[in-house]
Amino acid sequence: MELAKVTSKGQITIPLMIRNLLQLKTGDKVYFEEKKGKVYIANASQIALANAQNQMQGEAEKAGFQTEEDVVAYIKELRKAR
Repeated sequence: MELAKVTSKGQITIPLMIRNLLQLKTGDKVYFEEKKGKVYIANASQIALANAQNQMQGEAEKAGFQTEEDVVAYIKELRKAR
């Protein structure tokens, strides 16, 4: 368990162990979520990436891509067209 003191401005320093666990770097944003009276903290970039991945779930199959190589080939074709 880690502790942090709240300053008069409502700021805290996230302990190093927690920053490392969340892979936080200078300038990163953190995400707070309350569930059933508990507050959870997460790396906002990781939350955004997970949301994007969830929204895109199954789209490759719908587009007819069966392998990663299919996707790479498609991207190469798009780049040639530009």
